[in-house]
Amino acid sequence: MNSKRARSLNADELAGFNRDGFLVLRGLLSEDTRIAMRAVAERDLAALVEPLEFEADTQYPGAPASRQAPGGRTVRRLLQACDRDAVFRNQATAPTVVACLEQMFMQPVVLVQAHHNCVMTKAPAFSSVTGWHRDIRYWSYQRPELISLWFALGEERVENGCLNVLPGSHRVECAAQQLDAAQFLRPEHPDNAALLVQQYAVTLAPGDALFFHSQLFHAAGRNQTTETKLSAVFTYRAQDNLALAATRSATHPEIDLSTTV
Repeated sequence: MNSKRARSLNADELAGFNRDGFLVLRGLLSEDTRIAMRAVAERDLAALVEPLEFEADTQYPGAPASRQAPGGRTVRRLLQACDRDAVFRNQATAPTVVACLEQMFMQPVVLVQAHHNCVMTKAPAFSSVTGWHRDIRYWSYQRPELISLWFALGEERVENGCLNVLPGSHRVECAAQQLDAAQFLRPEHPDNAALLVQQYAVTLAPGDALFFHSQLFHAAGRNQTTETKLSAVFTYRAQDNLALAATRSATHPEIDLSTTV
């Protein structure tokens, strides 16, 4: 369904990703694919099609206290997107996606299904605030070097809780005192001031795509609009960066993309 020709990254794009830890590619999704992905997401969201994660499960600021509290059935993620509909799997494994990731990793790529592989939902009411964190904090691989790909299924801006990033933070070593017990960056700690002053809001138009490194600090605010924000997110590793045995990262089958191009 994606009618766009495969493309690769130019030298400036690749250098920008390596420097900043993130890269936006405008209009990576064809309009037909974006509409189809959004339609499936809205269908499954309305029907509460499992597996799901609810805002109440996160215990983040602004989330309902429990699933039984007001707003407790507000969905945060539609999980296992590749198994929900072929449109998600097809886009997550599309030739352009594979080509770009192979340049970033400089080797063949594997689609991880234990992490992300979901539709992120941010509802107008009861959406939570996500503090500054690195995705790798709860992932277990031989190297902390994975890349996630975020597709905007609608407009993403500050008002509806777009992602904020700290450019270059994927290359920063943090001391223990800079993080709290859950590995969130402590905004009040003086050693974090130089990082936080660089924060950048990643605004996206429908169909835009954001690649970001698993060590990049990022955060998101609440949705203050009247429309639910929907984003499809997938995570990838280099072929030689294996999940550690007996960890959550090793619990789902993966998709080898070396033969898809």
